[in-house]
Amino acid sequence: MDKSTAQPGAEVWRDLYPFESHWLDLGGVRMHYVDEGEGEAVVMLHGNPTWSFFYREPIKALRSSHRVIVPDHIGCGLSDKPQDYAYTLEQHIGNLERLIDDELGLERVSLVVHDWGGAIGMGYATRHPEKIDRIVAMNTAAFLLDKCPWRIRVCRIPGFGALAVRGFNAFAGAAVHMALAKGQTMPPEVKAGFLHPYDSYQNRIATLRFVEDIPLSPKHPSWETMATIQKQLHELQDRPMMLCWGDQDFCFTPSFLDIWQQYFPHATVHRFPDAGHYLLEDAGDRIVPLIAEFLRDGA
Repeated sequence: MDKSTAQPGAEVWRDLYPFESHWLDLGGVRMHYVDEGEGEAVVMLHGNPTWSFFYREPIKALRSSHRVIVPDHIGCGLSDKPQDYAYTLEQHIGNLERLIDDELGLERVSLVVHDWGGAIGMGYATRHPEKIDRIVAMNTAAFLLDKCPWRIRVCRIPGFGALAVRGFNAFAGAAVHMALAKGQTMPPEVKAGFLHPYDSYQNRIATLRFVEDIPLSPKHPSWETMATIQKQLHELQDRPMMLCWGDQDFCFTPSFLDIWQQYFPHATVHRFPDAGHYLLEDAGDRIVPLIAEFLRDGA
């Protein structure tokens, strides 16, 4: 990790994340990414308010058989956090294209996506279906929504949202508790890892912008982008897909899984009644081997 990104207490979680840092310059804004191992490429995409730390165990499990690439979206993780930036779905998809196509020159990739990573990853996949090998989707969406949990909706209220999410860390701070299954708690070092990049008002800019970018009406700037992704999902129906779902997710409930199955009726499905939104934290010991086996079948 670049010394400029190191912060007090970083050693608490750093041993859990023993990966070399790589950087992509996106017009003066740096995207951080992990690039471990050799072989068939798999790109893992996180959501909000997580970062590549979320995938630390899948990276370790797969880097002996695959080339594992895990970016931090701009504003997240160890990437730069510009205050005046287009934190939109379209921008994040474009950044991913720059990484996969221009910087790394990958011809074929498998995708592992979670939360906002689903829309970003499927946005890339529907634009480049010829490059997609296999897909793993976990508690995510890549289609328009007709509902939004009140705990997220209130964070979109002008003024109040910035105060709560950026000022009091009510999103990332709450997620380390609310995104787990009932009765589960994070070890201190894991909690420190999730919260490490979001330690100030300025550093929580993307946490708020992702919430604001949820397209809930046709007037929203990202509505058409998401609608186009949804219309083109059928182009990926012949790709092997695995759906892993934490049934205790308060946001991406099992009803979202039902929608995924409508688009991908041949997908392999694994449900985890004892897992929440951060399902890799609740059930990673069972999910990571499933991901590894699924991706190795295509290697």
